[in-house]
Amino acid sequence: MIELKKSNFMIFGAGAIGTYVGGSLAIAGNRVIFVEQANAVKELRAHGLRLDLNNGRNSIFSLQDSSVAFAASLEDALRSGPFELGIYALKSFDTESAVEGMIPFADILPSMLCLSNGVENEPSLAAVLGANKVIAGAVTTSIERLGVGDIILERMRGAGVEDGHPLSRFATEALNAAGLNAHIIRHAADMKWSKMLSNLPANATSAILNMNAAEIFAHPSLFHLEMSMLRECLNVMRANHIHVVNLPRVPIHALAMGTHLPDFVARPLMAKAVGGGRGGKMPSFHIDLYSGRGRSEVDWLNGAIVRYGEKAGIPTPVNKVLTETLKMLTKGAIPLETYNRQPEKLLSLCS
Repeated sequence: MIELKKSNFMIFGAGAIGTYVGGSLAIAGNRVIFVEQANAVKELRAHGLRLDLNNGRNSIFSLQDSSVAFAASLEDALRSGPFELGIYALKSFDTESAVEGMIPFADILPSMLCLSNGVENEPSLAAVLGANKVIAGAVTTSIERLGVGDIILERMRGAGVEDGHPLSRFATEALNAAGLNAHIIRHAADMKWSKMLSNLPANATSAILNMNAAEIFAHPSLFHLEMSMLRECLNVMRANHIHVVNLPRVPIHALAMGTHLPDFVARPLMAKAVGGGRGGKMPSFHIDLYSGRGRSEVDWLNGAIVRYGEKAGIPTPVNKVLTETLKMLTKGAIPLETYNRQPEKLLSLCS
């Protein structure tokens, strides 16, 4: 068995998930090296990591010592090896370029635990590294990113790790030793799709309409649109023999069951579950859209549902409208004001 103490981890990305997981592993006594873009590395080397693990209540960790290092290239990072495990925590829209950069080093890169949202990152990594070097994972804990390497833990839930890989148990034990509440999940596809299902409510609609979850669920027609979007995802999952599974402290079964309840029963339950889970924070698609980055993960969540649905012959009209509309907004093809707080304009596209 691999020794858990002072293991060596390579972390791809110092965003919310990467900083939380990599920083927690460092606090637990491991050595971690982050692979990030050059401008981010410059900032990280100047300021280190900052993890607020209890909303400011005497648990802020500032890491700027030998336990953490930062590299602007894989070549530089690999000089600090060998590594027991790599942890992939980039946004899905960064995967294509990241995988391309891995090609020259595929033989010497460690096995990779993929914690990114979406259901298509693992196949992309496996195409370069080999399926035997990729472990599917999911983080259900809610984390707010304040800046590069700077996060606040909002709601502790946990993480899932795919069963069956030689390093699955090691990864789970290492995450648990760092206080991350990791659980082995039997089937990777069930885990990743169930996690994606939990990311969908009031995400794309929130970004398009500039409305929060409570406002969306309070609107009867928008709530109906949300339920239709979720039912499309569930239909695609069934057609691909993918099952809904509960994830650490997230009752995905209840979310799925809610799509079959009468609206007057489901609406308050969904509003409490989704709105309460986020607090006052807007969802990730909204944050990305209004940051002006020009990139969105919608094509890797709602868009994936459309692609898998087309292959299985399952119609996904709502997810298609949400994907195409948010992509146009993200690219600046239509101005943000087009649908800003105008539900009827979006609803008309789905009628």
